[in-house]
Amino acid sequence: MSRHSAGALGNGRINSRRWWVPTTIVYASSAATLERTEKAEFAPSRTVTTPSHGSSGSARTKARRAQRDDGAVWVTSAALMIFAALLLGFVADVVFVSQVQEVRTQQVLLSDYRSDLANGVAPVGQTDSNGNLLAPGTPVAILAVPTLGVSEVVVEGTTAGQTMDGPGHRRDTPLPGQPGISLIFGRQAAFGGPFGGLQSLRPGDPITVTTGQGEQTYAVMDVRRAGDPMPGALAQGESRLTLVTADGTPYVPYGVLRVDAKLISPVQPMPARLLSADSLAPAEQAMAGDPGAWIGVVLWGQALLLAALALTWCRVRWGAWQAWVIGVPVLGFLGLAVAGQIVQLLPNLM
Repeated sequence: MSRHSAGALGNGRINSRRWWVPTTIVYASSAATLERTEKAEFAPSRTVTTPSHGSSGSARTKARRAQRDDGAVWVTSAALMIFAALLLGFVADVVFVSQVQEVRTQQVLLSDYRSDLANGVAPVGQTDSNGNLLAPGTPVAILAVPTLGVSEVVVEGTTAGQTMDGPGHRRDTPLPGQPGISLIFGRQAAFGGPFGGLQSLRPGDPITVTTGQGEQTYAVMDVRRAGDPMPGALAQGESRLTLVTADGTPYVPYGVLRVDAKLISPVQPMPARLLSADSLAPAEQAMAGDPGAWIGVVLWGQALLLAALALTWCRVRWGAWQAWVIGVPVLGFLGLAVAGQIVQLLPNLM
């Protein structure tokens, strides 16, 4: 074989190698492409969504709307809880709790007054043994109406707060048994309703009042309402007792009812009087409320509002029944406290 041929063959082999190298690369590249294509065909598709400005704005709008809805739920829940606590507290206080409260208070007052009588320090005028005006709420007498089965300790003062404890003696009038007209206010229905049966009294029915000067006995003259004839003027040195209460449907009074009684036992001496009718506050008049109770209403009302908001938050965070277990006693107590102050704003004879 000639050199030329050998060279040709050598070139052929060399060319063959040079040819097959790129061919192998081409086949390998094609195989890889086919493999990637098959994987792409059988792989699960994933769609990538690029948020647009419109969808982002819609999400923010929905979030703001949800926040407003949550706020509305909070406010509504708190308002409903406050209303329920006030309504239930008011009904419970006036109809049930007030009765128990009056009985308990009367027991304490009776014990204190009996002690004063035994020690000879029971008040017999507008001042105490030290010459100071009697403090409102001080026990000054024991009133008994046998026909009605009533026996109550009478306290000094006639505001709504004082008549919650029992019948109240109007401070500018003499004590029973002394010359002049003694006025005693009592509630018709709430807080034991000690004067709820006055309308059934008849002329001649006895009334006894025990004071620091002994037992004073009266006989009923008549029962009168607005527009009825007034009793005649008192003669010098005579004594009369007038019991005053609300007239009308219990808890919904529309007027004032009075029972006049004349003293049939000896008249007692009367110490000097320091107070006159002009000295009394408007809250001490018949059917008046006590504006001073607004302070208590506001303070206890704020506590009730905070408790309602806290309970709403607890309900969202913990759950309904967990929140109610904790919140119901708290709301009940605060509802009664607010109701107790509201009652003092109502007529003192109710």
